[in-house]
Amino acid sequence: MSGQSVLFACSKCFTRHEFHELSPGQQLCKECRGAYPIVKCTYCRSEFQQSSKGSTSTICKKCEQNVKQYGKPSACEYCHIIAAFIGSRCQRCTNSELKYGPAVTCEQCKQRCAFDRQDDNKKIDGKLLCWLCTLSYKRALAKARQVETERRLAKKRSHSTDKSASQQIKENNSRKMARNELNKGASGVPEIAEKMARVANSGSIDPNSSDHVVAMTQLKETIASLQKKLTLKDKDLLQKEKQITELKAQNFTAANELRNKMKETERFYETKIEMLNKKVTNLMKEVATLSKSSKRLNKESKNIENSSINVGKDSGKDSGGSGTDSPSTN
Repeated sequence: MSGQSVLFACSKCFTRHEFHELSPGQQLCKECRGAYPIVKCTYCRSEFQQSSKGSTSTICKKCEQNVKQYGKPSACEYCHIIAAFIGSRCQRCTNSELKYGPAVTCEQCKQRCAFDRQDDNKKIDGKLLCWLCTLSYKRALAKARQVETERRLAKKRSHSTDKSASQQIKENNSRKMARNELNKGASGVPEIAEKMARVANSGSIDPNSSDHVVAMTQLKETIASLQKKLTLKDKDLLQKEKQITELKAQNFTAANELRNKMKETERFYETKIEMLNKKVTNLMKEVATLSKSSKRLNKESKNIENSSINVGKDSGKDSGGSGTDSPSTN
């Protein structure tokens, strides 16, 4: 039992693994770490792994519970992270202040949000940094290491490919040389052996050898073909540039025509609106004059009616007076 290593279960798939294979914090295996993405919490800015593949929430469980219990947090007066659920400081800063004393200025962001642990090993390059600056430094360091490893691997691959390509070229040249010498006849067989021995002993290619001539001809043919390709591509590029300039000119002329049309239509509509406004003002004046004349006519008609009524009354009185006077005369 002492020889066997103790295995620990993944908190997601419950498979058994060694302790160093599980992630710190949530204790997840490599498959679960790859399946579920790592995101930053919007409040406390700490990285956590999402519990499900389709979830889009960017709030960790602790902050979610605090939001339900205390509501939305405010900005911390030290680190300025929006994670102060109770009071004016976040939980990280309050715990650090109780443990290490008051906050000091960070040497990177120049804010009073770092805490001196009185330990030089905890400092990064001899600098006292806050929590956010340490995280960004570690992230940049890991990225630089990854880039360096990728560069080394690419260098190794290119070196191996160059070696294999040079070996293949040598083999092809030796095969072609052997074919050429065999085609010449039996008299050329000892010359092939002498040339091969010379190349093997000296380690360099003889400029008068047939393999060197073959390589030179191949290189000349490849250079000629590449030059032809370059000329064709240059022609294509020139044609494309001409097309681009023509299209730009067409676009410019079309845009100018559209602007002129828009200006003409705007002027036409402005003149129409002015004419209509003038007509409306003239019609309003005519309406006002007609209403005044109608009022005058109404007054005059009323006066005529009143005068006719008065005339009728006066004629009635006159007829009544003449009837009473007639019998007295008799």
